Amino acid sequence: MGGPRDTACLVGQEPTEQRLLRSLQSGRLPHAWLMTGKPGIGKATLAYRMARFLLARPDGYSGFGGDLSIDPEDSVFRQVAARAHPDLLVLERGVNERSGKPRSEIVVEEVRKIGERLRHTAFGSGWRLLIVDSADEMNRSAANALLKLLEEPPPQALLLLISHAPGRLLPTIRSRCCSLPLAPLPDRLVIALMAEQLPDLTDEERRRLAVLAEGSIGKAVALYEAGGLQLYRRILAVLNRAGQGMGVTEAHRLAEELGGAKAGDSFKTAFALLNWWLARVISAGARGQLPPPVVEEEAGLARRLLARRALADWVGLWEKLSALAECCERMNLDRKQALLSALIDLDVTA
Repeated sequence: MGGPRDTACLVGQEPTEQRLLRSLQSGRLPHAWLMTGKPGIGKATLAYRMARFLLARPDGYSGFGGDLSIDPEDSVFRQVAARAHPDLLVLERGVNERSGKPRSEIVVEEVRKIGERLRHTAFGSGWRLLIVDSADEMNRSAANALLKLLEEPPPQALLLLISHAPGRLLPTIRSRCCSLPLAPLPDRLVIALMAEQLPDLTDEERRRLAVLAEGSIGKAVALYEAGGLQLYRRILAVLNRAGQGMGVTEAHRLAEELGGAKAGDSFKTAFALLNWWLARVISAGARGQLPPPVVEEEAGLARRLLARRALADWVGLWEKLSALAECCERMNLDRKQALLSALIDLDVTA
């Protein structure tokens, strides 16, 4: 399965794509778009479709087939897929030159460097395009540098900003972009796409993954690859003992397994599932209606925990764990200790 650079099709976001096309046809294309929505629903795929379309059509937009598709055999498609098109720039997290490891954020030097390149004369179509993937990962200095670029954009330049959490961006960045929200995909479409991409799964496994993925085919595939269903069951098995003597030994065992150096993405997946489940419980408590369980181990768990503490206590715990997960990602905290702390906090709250 390829990534957004070499994905030819975009499913489920046709109304949003048509909005871009109408803007192109009008001749009044805004110089910056902010593409927002959950991760894995097609924002980056749409950005690359837009970029390829503009780069492949230097003489205008008449005669196209009604969407942003271009032939995968087209030279522009192949250049973009190979990261080799001179008029398409991509701003993403770089590599720390000292450590050789990926940075945890986009830094100001990267923004300034790519801003200078964006002001160069275009090689082919007349357009210069910048995709920022994702704008959420910029630190404060990088965001201010990008803001200057948005305030004084080069001629024939188009900036496509991808954001999973636009509320975290500077208000001035949001105000200088045309908003382009993408909606989550319906579960039936996520299930259908999984049937194509993950044919070995059972119908029930696809249904469960679709619920966990919340309208994101990208998240559904990532959960499958990380063993998300098995992790979800393990987390629920521990949560079923919350407030009933979960036990330091049991919490240590799970934290050691998922937070160790050999765990790979399991830690991030497990923490995300824990927070997702807790948000699901809070939502159920606020509505007074429990959702159908994703797996058998979930039955009755939310009801028991909601009966033990006020809803505000669970909201406070969710906020604390969400902040802990973000700090762990950005500051490279000890993953085992972070997960252990989350489990103990949940046990104490219960």
